[in-house]
Amino acid sequence: MKENNITKELIFEYIDRIVDRTFAIDFTWDWPAGVAFHGVCKAWEATGKESYLERLEQWVVTYRRVGLPPFTVNACAMGHTLLTLYEGTGKQEYLDMAIEKATYLHERAVRFGDGVFQHTVSTKNDFPEQAWVDTLFMAAYFLLRMGRKLDNKAWVEDALHQYYWHEELLQDERTNLFYHGWDNIHKNHMSGIFWARGNAWAALTMAEALKLIDYTYPMFMQIDGALRDQLSTLVRLQSESGLWHTVLTDPTSYEEVSASSGIGAALIRYGHPLHREYVDRALRGVLAHIDEDGSVRDVSAGTAVMADAEAYKQVPKKRVQGWGQGLALVFLSYYGIHCIQPEE
Repeated sequence: MKENNITKELIFEYIDRIVDRTFAIDFTWDWPAGVAFHGVCKAWEATGKESYLERLEQWVVTYRRVGLPPFTVNACAMGHTLLTLYEGTGKQEYLDMAIEKATYLHERAVRFGDGVFQHTVSTKNDFPEQAWVDTLFMAAYFLLRMGRKLDNKAWVEDALHQYYWHEELLQDERTNLFYHGWDNIHKNHMSGIFWARGNAWAALTMAEALKLIDYTYPMFMQIDGALRDQLSTLVRLQSESGLWHTVLTDPTSYEEVSASSGIGAALIRYGHPLHREYVDRALRGVLAHIDEDGSVRDVSAGTAVMADAEAYKQVPKKRVQGWGQGLALVFLSYYGIHCIQPEE
């Protein structure tokens, strides 16, 4: 697909199909819904279609009747939707729910070392003293959004503290890529894999953080430097199709669409003028994997820190996943807003 065939109308048609398909998934109140609905929020911001916000609100209202599960770090990803619902509707109840999640993160979330969020997906101690790059999206970025929205300096500083330590523990100083996880007990990166979706979580949330803080924050330059160097490596690992391999440094691993969407969105948000060609290539690659019904295909299933590169390569990519839908929506929404010149 040539760039001159890409119009805002075409991008919005894709977005509409993906949103419809997303609401056909029976999510629970957890991180897959958090990522998927964050994408719907971005679609609302890009298109102005109030029906997207109305459907989100209906889903939240219905789920509240069923009852919300116990808080975990990962499930706090739903806070993104709650904050946007508050911004879009002005209803205090959504802000109150978001505040509960932010308060949990700041006061009660399990931590290790120098106050680093431990990766938690349940009330069990699933991954003792482990930091996963996923947490930057699920918790740190959300806490930063909340801190800035409410001018809560303690929340802002805590969020930036998480960015600092996740970079310190997970970013490789030689390649500037992010490892999937860190085991603080054994002081290693476990399998030591540069997983594509993990790098998308890091790149996108760092790019978003730079829009929420400025040079008056000491962490601004640290985040900017980490992201600048990471993106410089990532663009050189992009395949000819425009996508990235699920193990970034292994071209025999399959190309993965959720990671490619997240990286593409990060490139747009960072805004380096020389990155535009990689963004356009990523767009072509991602659009080629979206079905007529809005299903985003070739998205890897939920992925723990696997034993080795071969295990990452065997993670299935058959099913439609919430994070694939959501990250594709973020990418397309940003492309429609920032990359298409208005017609004269």
